[in-house]
Amino acid sequence: MIVDITLNPENSYKIYIEKLQNLSFDRKVLVVTNPTVAGFHLEYLKSVLKAKELYFFTIPDGEEYKNMDTLQDILNSCFESRLDRKSLLIAFGGGVIGDMTGFAASIYQRGIDFVQIPTTLLSQVDASVGGKTGINNKYGKNLIGSFHQPKAVYIDSSFLKTLPKREFGAGVAEIVKMAVCFDKDFFAWLENNDLNDEKNIDLAIEKSVSTKAWVVSQDEKEQGLRAALNYGHTFGHVIENITNYKTYLHGEAVGIGICMANALSVKLGIMSKDEEERVKNLLQKYNIPTSFEIEDVEAFYELFFLDKKSSNNKIKFILAVGIGDCKISDEVSKESVIEILKGF
Repeated sequence: MIVDITLNPENSYKIYIEKLQNLSFDRKVLVVTNPTVAGFHLEYLKSVLKAKELYFFTIPDGEEYKNMDTLQDILNSCFESRLDRKSLLIAFGGGVIGDMTGFAASIYQRGIDFVQIPTTLLSQVDASVGGKTGINNKYGKNLIGSFHQPKAVYIDSSFLKTLPKREFGAGVAEIVKMAVCFDKDFFAWLENNDLNDEKNIDLAIEKSVSTKAWVVSQDEKEQGLRAALNYGHTFGHVIENITNYKTYLHGEAVGIGICMANALSVKLGIMSKDEEERVKNLLQKYNIPTSFEIEDVEAFYELFFLDKKSSNNKIKFILAVGIGDCKISDEVSKESVIEILKGF
């Protein structure tokens, strides 16, 4: 299956959801990966990848390494490989690899091309599509970065066979996000089908990618609709920040964030308790955490203001309107949010 991202002619590209085919590039190529992915899949990639000159660079595995030091290491590798403006970077790994490689590509010699070959479920259904790149710092997640669209995305679900269960669940959280925000029929399908089945996960990937492509094609730079894709993330990013990116995988933090956002939706009267429970049950079906103990409610609340969507001292919340619809609001009172946070 091929899904098109339709932006301006320079930034439009295709997402290939199929077994990885022979890839050939008549230019210098640097593949960025990590030791875990390399150990499982690098030989397979080498068997299908050809380039004028081919180089490989590994960075440490983990969200805690998504920082300026690692970015500099990637850029140094680009210089040491003597990449030029016609060269290509390939992100071969999960969301961390994709975000950092894309960011490096966006600033190396003022911008070169890159390609995404995502190997985790989370990166296949979400992170690899849409051109968001960046790194974390002490103030929050992805606060330094750029919009830099890949030239293509190659999604091969066979990579998921080596994925740990926690990583798989983290990806499911992003699939649930898409369904709750945009497609109640897809959500009902998820409730009644097991994503551990190979055919079902392929269908879920196709549906999620098609949904995200539709959203990004309408709002590339997140001026409106695309912000809805941050459902669960406003809360989740705070959780990642205060746990130093070491306790939860990104998708796990998003799962907790979805539950917090839904509790707020229920309080505001735009989601029923039954719908809230259905979402929580679906997350728990894949062992995604749905609870969190907040030690300092006021400190948690203040961290919302570092969210990229917040402006003019107003916090933007993405709220589920039942299942299958959502809204973006910066008019939620502090009192309402604090009450919800106290429940956690």
